[in-house]
Amino acid sequence: MKKINKTEYQFYSEIGDLIKQARTNAYRTVNTIMVKTYWQIGKRIVEQEQRGKNRADYGDYLITNLSRYLIDVLGKGFSEANLWNMKQFYQVFPDFKQFSTQCVENLSWTNIRLIMRLEDKFEREYYLKEASEQNWSSRLLERNIKTGYYRRLISSQQEITPYITIHKKYNLTDFIKDPYITEFLDVPENLKGKETLLENALINNLQHFLLELGKGFSFISRQMRISTETSHFYVDLVFYNYLLKCFVLIDLKTTKLSPADIAQIDMYVRMFDALKRGEDDNPTIGIILCAEKDETIVKYSVLKENKQLFASKYKTVLPTEEELAEMITKQKGNLLNESK
Repeated sequence: MKKINKTEYQFYSEIGDLIKQARTNAYRTVNTIMVKTYWQIGKRIVEQEQRGKNRADYGDYLITNLSRYLIDVLGKGFSEANLWNMKQFYQVFPDFKQFSTQCVENLSWTNIRLIMRLEDKFEREYYLKEASEQNWSSRLLERNIKTGYYRRLISSQQEITPYITIHKKYNLTDFIKDPYITEFLDVPENLKGKETLLENALINNLQHFLLELGKGFSFISRQMRISTETSHFYVDLVFYNYLLKCFVLIDLKTTKLSPADIAQIDMYVRMFDALKRGEDDNPTIGIILCAEKDETIVKYSVLKENKQLFASKYKTVLPTEEELAEMITKQKGNLLNESK
């Protein structure tokens, strides 16, 4: 192939972009049609079942025979399990118009199946919105559901209210979790005295860590130096969140939270605001990522009143559903006690 000049390359690139965009639009159109069709099939199954409601086993009978017919006529994709999914899809989201305005173009059938099995309405709405807006893969969505992403987020909010609407102006509590789940690090559960090991593991798994932190985060630096006339200080990890329009400092602690840790992150945030923060940036946020929190220290320290400082635990192993529920319940209880 002969060497092409800049003008020709730009032309070829534009044609390539048009084709890529057309393929993306075609996929979205097909996906939208298929999702709507699955909903309609679920609706018809429910309606047909209601006609034969006098027979206790009519639903099983109907789906079994419908599956056999569809597979014979149309081939794979219409197993009994998938028809049950379509029925559940309609039952969970009976108003397709409302459902489609949120996400239908961006969500795959796999993602919809994962979300519709959640019992809590607000949790379903959260994952529909986030998975669609952030273009989450089914693997990432499944991981976030398993780690209680939504429940960890709302458990750290001072006002325990459901996440329903899309925030035009983002709040800090939409981003801070407790605990953070970092099972992807592949490090020992007990890291006492091994902050460097934890930091290296986070950097080596930065993409996973950014996804766990949430939307809008960009990595800036590790061990960033902040200098005064007489001293140098080093912040473990520095990020910038373009939605909050502020820097986020993370101080890693592999031990139980202490008053000295709180004083240190408070100083880092104050110094960063004075020496590094830009004119258009919002106030800097400081997060202590620690192995364990002492709620008494949290309650009687500057963490309680300072809206720029947070302390969260990290878990290097994936908790069980029971352990996660216990942690979240405890966190909510602590917040309620603090508000009294």
